[in-house]
Amino acid sequence: MTLSSTEAAPAAASHAVPGAERVDRIRAAAQRIRHHALNMGEVQGQGYVGQALGAADMLAAVYGDQLTFRAEDPHWEGRDRFLLSTGHYAIGHYAALAEAGIVPVSELETYGSDDSRLPMSGMSTYTPGMEISGGSLGHGLTIAVGMALGLRAQGSGSRIINFLSDGELDEGSTWEAAMGAHHHQLGNLTALVDINALQADGATDTVLRTEPVTEKWEAFGWYTQRVDGNDVGALLAAFDNIAAVAGPVGRPSVILCDTKVGRGVPLLETREKAHFMRIEEHEWQICREQLTEGYEGTASA
Repeated sequence: MTLSSTEAAPAAASHAVPGAERVDRIRAAAQRIRHHALNMGEVQGQGYVGQALGAADMLAAVYGDQLTFRAEDPHWEGRDRFLLSTGHYAIGHYAALAEAGIVPVSELETYGSDDSRLPMSGMSTYTPGMEISGGSLGHGLTIAVGMALGLRAQGSGSRIINFLSDGELDEGSTWEAAMGAHHHQLGNLTALVDINALQADGATDTVLRTEPVTEKWEAFGWYTQRVDGNDVGALLAAFDNIAAVAGPVGRPSVILCDTKVGRGVPLLETREKAHFMRIEEHEWQICREQLTEGYEGTASA
């Protein structure tokens, strides 16, 4: 398990290690999310499958361990809110919603089809549990700030978790929102950033260098941790650290998650053009087999 922060975690949580049962439960959920994503991707033969595989551990930790919600009532007022700022990650989000029981697993077969509630980019008007329509990068955190302010003003104890990507950190509006969140002391807001080092135009650091990203978030006043986003134990420990310091009023928190596009499927991990993947018909079963072998510990990758 890896967990790092230039600011020490609270003493009560800094040495806490999530229990094996808890870690195994979330790892198993992430594995099912990955399989769901492959099944959905095969419906279209292409898509943002690599991001879904890379972010599966993050999504499993959020829905399986962190969010308070009612699967049978996605609009329950007392729920925590998960905002998918990166609308093109919807395939992974749908898989997580199915794992959480909010969307039927059988409905995943309709992904991207006409009249489906599961369009290829996230739309809140269509999908149960989808809080915002993402896709215009840089809008998610600004919405999250307003939502966190509104919930706190209502006396709600609900939390906001906003999922962003490293490419989205190119957007100036993201940093304006980060500054505003600290100004308003939104302790009920957590940003979860997928750092997979890849965006549509190439490697993230060749498009617009954001490093040193940890120091940037800290300079904006956020409680900042950077972890291996494919290490479930590290993710859970980071959330535990936040729980030890978070409240309705206080510093907002961010977990910077280093992930690998295509995680768990060596065939896709090594694809040069991995932002939007075209996967051949005969390759889908290979992907499933590699994913299963790797999880069982029998694969070399």
